[in-house]
Amino acid sequence: MAQNKAKVLVLIYSDNGGTYELAKEIAKGIESKDNATAVIKQVKESTHQKLKNIPIATVDELPNYDGIAFGSPVYFGNISTGMSEFLSKTVNLWTHHSLEGIPATVFMSAGSGAGKELAIQSFWNSLAVHGMVLVSNGIRGYEGINKSIPQGNTVLGVTSLNSLKDVERPTPDERQLAYLQGQNFAKISFALKDSTRKKDVVMEEKTKNFDEILKEKNIILPQVPKPAGNYQPFVRTGNLIFINQVALKEGKILNGGKLGVGVDEQQVKEATKVTMLNVLSVLKEAVNGDLSKVKQCVQLTGIFNTKDDYTKHADLMNVASDLVVEVFGEKGKHARATYGASSIPVNSSVEIQAIFEVE
Repeated sequence: MAQNKAKVLVLIYSDNGGTYELAKEIAKGIESKDNATAVIKQVKESTHQKLKNIPIATVDELPNYDGIAFGSPVYFGNISTGMSEFLSKTVNLWTHHSLEGIPATVFMSAGSGAGKELAIQSFWNSLAVHGMVLVSNGIRGYEGINKSIPQGNTVLGVTSLNSLKDVERPTPDERQLAYLQGQNFAKISFALKDSTRKKDVVMEEKTKNFDEILKEKNIILPQVPKPAGNYQPFVRTGNLIFINQVALKEGKILNGGKLGVGVDEQQVKEATKVTMLNVLSVLKEAVNGDLSKVKQCVQLTGIFNTKDDYTKHADLMNVASDLVVEVFGEKGKHARATYGASSIPVNSSVEIQAIFEVE
């Protein structure tokens, strides 16, 4: 029976775990009738205690499922930034019609609840462009909910409201609605699972010139920074390239100083992006201008000029990690370390050490 079940992905972005709680109920509902299996994945790495061990999905794997349940917080009547960024990377799937005919359903977590229908409709618009089969929740389960408190039910898909104090969220009723939505979605996914031919996706990035990729993503690499001492911008040993860079831009340090004293977090994030661009610029020189020779980003280490009690180094370093994955895709996913220092050379607020494997 296992091989005959529909394989359903529950794909989420969650800020503080509310969407994840709904996802667990959706997954239980999907598996309740023994006609489908569910796997929960998130669109990007999270440091939240509830979320940090959930696996990360890739765009490439989406066509391999018989159905996808999308979950996200509501951001001002729209999809969350994290989910929107992930969906923006599915252009190649759209080009190859890879998601056409695959069932999709949506669930969301909200604050006050204002704009939740608009947010789900916005979500649906993105999925409709792919030709996915949109599965609504209808009025399923409405008769059994507690009507004395606001609930997050909609006919389009389950939501959870988080604005009321002293009320467990998601409520038991919202959890039940999510369970029923998952159960119904499994039925549709199972019924349609053999009706569409899975299409092979050949990612254009594998053959496209990396200069074109950088141009499309509006990523401009700076000139390779000149060494300030008796050392080289990079060293290659075997198939590994080692690079160290600071936040140098146009010959000057960008947003230099200590976080919390001379610069704030946003300024350090800007400096981190500039530093990572410097790393990529040096890397391009190291491979004689052909970034397609990069096989893997092996390790990134971020060093930040911070006060002793600062603990959010990982949030700062996410800027660099996201950038390298944006450029190289799966090849950009890497091991990582981050830590603080009492000072960094030339008063930079950040230094990045990188190791790449190349052909």
